[in-house]
Amino acid sequence: MKELIEKINAEIETFQKNAEAQCEKGNKTAGTRARKASLELTKLLKDFRKASIEFSK
Repeated sequence: MKELIEKINAEIETFQKNAEAQCEKGNKTAGTRARKASLELTKLLKDFRKASIEFSK
């Protein structure tokens, strides 16, 4: 569970960095990377939800 949380935090940092680069500098490639990170975050958060439910049982 701890490893999953670390992966989520790393992906959030990646998303934030790239989203800011797209908004502030108009970097289109950073926008692509931010969208990719958001998809990965979705997967990781679903995994976290499953793990959290199992952990609470």
